Amino acid sequence: MSLPDRLSIDPRSPFFDGETLERGVGIMFNGREREDVSEYCVSEGWIRVPAGKSKDRFGQPITIKLKGTVEPFPKA
Repeated sequence: MSLPDRLSIDPRSPFFDGETLERGVGIMFNGREREDVSEYCVSEGWIRVPAGKSKDRFGQPITIKLKGTVEPFPKA
């Protein structure tokens, strides 16, 4: 299974892919597995993660972008 270069868990995003997410995707970021990733981009080398429990005015979590080495892998 080949994973996309960019993937988001937000259904409103153009990078959302429900079928891929159903099969399961894990993210290694800078050599450590992360469970809280909401979006990633391998070619640009970043992930988006929630910034604590903060929400925007629409009730969506506020995210921060972290730069580093991103390695997605299929979860069994």
